[in-house]
Amino acid sequence: MEIKNREIKEIIHILSEFLQGKENAIKLSLIAFFSKGHLLIEDLPGLGKTTLAIGIANIFGLNFGRIQSTSDLLPTDITGLSIYNKALGKFEFHPGPIFNNVVLVDEINRATPKTQSALLEAMGEKQVTIEGETYKLPKPFFIIATQNPVEQFGTFPLPESQMDRFIMKISLGYPSREAEREILKGGSRREDLYKIKPILKKEDVLTIQQEIEKVYISDKIIDYILDIAEFTRKEKFFSAGLSIRGTLAIAKTAKTNAYINARDYVIPEDIQELAEYTIPHRIILKEEYENLEPQEVIKSLIESIPVPV
Repeated sequence: MEIKNREIKEIIHILSEFLQGKENAIKLSLIAFFSKGHLLIEDLPGLGKTTLAIGIANIFGLNFGRIQSTSDLLPTDITGLSIYNKALGKFEFHPGPIFNNVVLVDEINRATPKTQSALLEAMGEKQVTIEGETYKLPKPFFIIATQNPVEQFGTFPLPESQMDRFIMKISLGYPSREAEREILKGGSRREDLYKIKPILKKEDVLTIQQEIEKVYISDKIIDYILDIAEFTRKEKFFSAGLSIRGTLAIAKTAKTNAYINARDYVIPEDIQELAEYTIPHRIILKEEYENLEPQEVIKSLIESIPVPV
């Protein structure tokens, strides 16, 4: 197995120059990307979500598309539509922004449920069906969706089925005082972001994704994941526990974490490190426990489960 550990570390270092103090968020985003999943970022505006998405696209030489969600956004604004060509005497399909490798869906919870549902097939099946025709999406394909955790007016909360399709949910948070000082001294570097030279090519990304699938995960680790899932399904705190898609997400991201750490096998720490990003958005707390933080509940749950040796 060809571990491209050095290149991945270089990518994190380069992107950190544009997102100072956000090395962990960058690493988590790359884990979601290499795991063939999609990423939900819940954060306040102006903290670097767009910078992160553009940076990931450019560092791999991939196409980038952006969808600004609004209440009047239509499904065809995402997928594209067929337009009649008079000269040819037939309809021609004009692809929408979803047909890019990296797609930023900004403020996804401002789109109506009907428009949000247009993303479900794309995220789950890596294809879209328009007027009876099915179109495959490019490889690799990565959606970064954002939502504002504070603003509720004019928003449509994502249903559980949509949340479950995001392999991870993270936040960037405010930069440290020192990092913000450097940002203020240096000013915006958005233009420099577009000048980044790709470290890895599209073919390299696809190769890495294939190699990650070969990372060894033992029966003991699989049982560990199943123990975690069983706890979320039976513990008194939860009205809905992990789905099968959730357990698959834990396994996939654990393999990627192992790969990035130059290992060809999964250890319990690969799961534990990512649990607060892979699990909380998939579970539903019972009404009497809604005042608890899902991350804290999951953290204590993980600590109570015996670790395989």
